[in-house]
Amino acid sequence: MENQVQKKAKKGGLSAMWVILGCAIIAFGFFIIICGDGAVKDAQLRSPFNLGLGNFDEKFHPTNLFGTLHQGGFVIPIVMTLLLTVIALSVERTIALRKAKGKGNLEPFVEKVKVALEKGEMDKAYQLCKEQEGSVANVLTAALLRYEDVDSRNITNDEKAELIAKEIEDATTLELPGMEKNLPIIATISTLGTLMGLFGTVLGMIRSFSAMGQEGAPDTVKLAIGISEALLNTAMGIGTGALAIVAYGYYSGVVQDITNFVDEVGFAIGQTFTKKKLGK
Repeated sequence: MENQVQKKAKKGGLSAMWVILGCAIIAFGFFIIICGDGAVKDAQLRSPFNLGLGNFDEKFHPTNLFGTLHQGGFVIPIVMTLLLTVIALSVERTIALRKAKGKGNLEPFVEKVKVALEKGEMDKAYQLCKEQEGSVANVLTAALLRYEDVDSRNITNDEKAELIAKEIEDATTLELPGMEKNLPIIATISTLGTLMGLFGTVLGMIRSFSAMGQEGAPDTVKLAIGISEALLNTAMGIGTGALAIVAYGYYSGVVQDITNFVDEVGFAIGQTFTKKKLGK
């Protein structure tokens, strides 16, 4: 029966591959259609296929904020994909971790379970876990079922406590992947977003120096576009990286809090055997 409880561990959550693919479609579509439409002077010159890969014609210039964003070049939609991915995965993690916590606040739940354990009311503790649901309740349910098994064994109380601790550790190991899912992706984007922004910055500076290096007077249009591309990519990259760092830190903290609650109640279950040993 304990195996059935352990198998309740939810891997849950949305696959990052589909999230990234969807965000890429949205980002490139927005960049090509919306931003491209604002990067021309005349309506007759509008083209949804102008990605800014080549040199801008002098007739092309931003007519609004989206057009300015279009001047950032082909790196901008890549960074936008990473930015949208962080936002989408953050929403997904918020929903998943809320389910992992269960139906109510964890702190009152943990306190009620500890009181029930101190009174030796195992049935009540089991009922509280059943009502709470979520990852913490799943782990504690597995521990309580294991408690019933080891309590009837002819072994020392220290050995019983050790078996309970092992059961909690195994159950937590099953639940943890579901809670930490997609967090490595967010951690990767915290670095990759900044690097992609830096890559776009370098491309923009190359364009700027190329305009300055030609014979005669510098091509002011190409110079301005190159500088604009560099700064836009820098801003987008830093913003994406910063958001990813904040998101990763926050959700990692939530997972750690949930794990701490499990450890707290697990210790309380082990203490019941210690109290029996002392004759309390």
